[in-house]
Amino acid sequence: MVNKLVLEKYDIKQDEIEKELQEIIGGDSLEKIEAAFDTSIKNFDLGTILRGRVLGVIGNNVILDTGYKSEGIVPLSEFDTAEDVEVGADIEVMLESFEDDTGLIQISKRKADRIRGWEKIVNKYQEGDVVTGKVVRKIKGGLLVDVGIPIFLPASQIDIKPPGEIAEYIGTEVTCKILKIDEVQQNIIVSRRKLIEEERNKQKREFLDSVEVEQVVKGEVKNIADFGAFIDLGGIDGLLHITDMSWGRISHPSEMLAIGDEVDVKILDIDAVKDKVSLGLKQKTENPWTSVEEKYPIGSKIKGQVVNIMSYGAFVKLETGIEGLVHISEMSWTRRINHPSDVVAIGDSVEAVVLNINKDKEEISLSLKQVEQNPWTNIEEKYPPGVTIKGKVRNLTNYGAFIEIDEGIDGLLHISDMSWSKKVAHPSEIIKKGEMIEVKILSVDKDKKRVSLGIKQLTDDPWKKEIPDKYHVGDIVKGKVTKMTDFGAFIDLSNGLEGLLHISEVSKEKIKKLESVISIGQDLDVKIVKIEPEARKIGLSLKGVEGAPVPAPESESKDEPAAEVEVTENAAPESADAGAPEEVAAEAAEEVKEEDNA
Repeated sequence: MVNKLVLEKYDIKQDEIEKELQEIIGGDSLEKIEAAFDTSIKNFDLGTILRGRVLGVIGNNVILDTGYKSEGIVPLSEFDTAEDVEVGADIEVMLESFEDDTGLIQISKRKADRIRGWEKIVNKYQEGDVVTGKVVRKIKGGLLVDVGIPIFLPASQIDIKPPGEIAEYIGTEVTCKILKIDEVQQNIIVSRRKLIEEERNKQKREFLDSVEVEQVVKGEVKNIADFGAFIDLGGIDGLLHITDMSWGRISHPSEMLAIGDEVDVKILDIDAVKDKVSLGLKQKTENPWTSVEEKYPIGSKIKGQVVNIMSYGAFVKLETGIEGLVHISEMSWTRRINHPSDVVAIGDSVEAVVLNINKDKEEISLSLKQVEQNPWTNIEEKYPPGVTIKGKVRNLTNYGAFIEIDEGIDGLLHISDMSWSKKVAHPSEIIKKGEMIEVKILSVDKDKKRVSLGIKQLTDDPWKKEIPDKYHVGDIVKGKVTKMTDFGAFIDLSNGLEGLLHISEVSKEKIKKLESVISIGQDLDVKIVKIEPEARKIGLSLKGVEGAPVPAPESESKDEPAAEVEVTENAAPESADAGAPEEVAAEAAEEVKEEDNA
């Protein structure tokens, strides 16, 4: 009945106080009195809100008299400050448990405050109402807001954009909308974001009702993407597309804007149904393409700067918002260009000629090469057929060599025009890359930009007189084997003059393999059996020549008879110089075309 903590505080003996009580109550037993008291407090239920009087503070606890047979104890931490504890004051507490080991009942001021606060809130507010409170602390998933009782503000409901570190809100006042009241769990969930959205929607409607297309408004850059920037116009975001930022070329919106920038933008379009607003920056100034034809007439020379290079050409900036394209084909009259970067680089200042303007498509075609005179214009006058000039061997191919006869101008020296008498398999047999040689102009085609050259034409055709005078049918002459084929061997007689020793003219016996009789580099005495000056052919034979090599005997297969070689007059192949001039020219033209496409 008497609090043991109080007795201990004042050093009072338990038996002494009980003796004094017996004298006061006149002989009734202490047990009877306690039983009567127990009957009087049967209405004390756990969870009941009691009123108690503050008796004092012992350590970290506050002692209260609640009318129960023993005092109650409340942790001092349940009070805002120690100064808030006033001896003799009445406060409300909740009964949590009856007497513990110390003889005291367990009561809670905080829980009582929460119950009273909850009752006050649910009686005052409903779902959808607006409340204002102070953020007291951060918990898992959000914040606790004190509005008389702690209510829950989820992190997702703090703002319309990710809030970052939500602990920054602690200590601030926030106004929120009640989303849910859970009376069973005694929990309230609120949203600050909902109020912000509602406010922005209100501002959005006010904005859309107050503006019109072509109007210039102020805004703030809210976000930047690859395709453009979002501008906060106050309640609504407008899209400023990258193509509407500048009349000139920009690769990314960040080149012109940064988040937080204040900008004046023109309204290009309003979609009230979808709540979309299209904005423009460049539209605040006149489109430079409006007067482009007057500024840059066709045929005029302009100066500009290379701002971009593609595989098909280079873009040249004439002024802000106006660029022209120099196609790769318009970069040089004479050079074979694989990529525009072979001629220009980004940042280069160049001079060009305006070829064409398409104002509707905002396109200008430019030319670099037409700044200078086309060297092919007077090529026929400068290099007439029959003229002998010197040129540098620039490149060798299987069919001939390209000779640079002027800066950027190459002529083709076909292998058929390298020797009157020698069969040339490859130009490297006659000339070397990089050397200077003398050539004769054979023909010039200005339209096709082709020049045909020759070396053999520098000397007289030996087949007209020299060879017929020097060589006769039946003559025995000396020669050297230079090349062997399946049908015969080519014999160098002198000064590049070659004759054909057909396999049928090697021996009276049938020959399967020419290598069994002669070899490359071997010196031979051969007989001239045919001379054809017009066809530029000399036929040779070893038959009947004294000292001619004799073929080794060959064993015949029993299963397969030896093949007979049928020789006709037309069986011999054409020599290196065979073919009419017209055929040679056609072949050279076709091969030049292949070179151009290489």
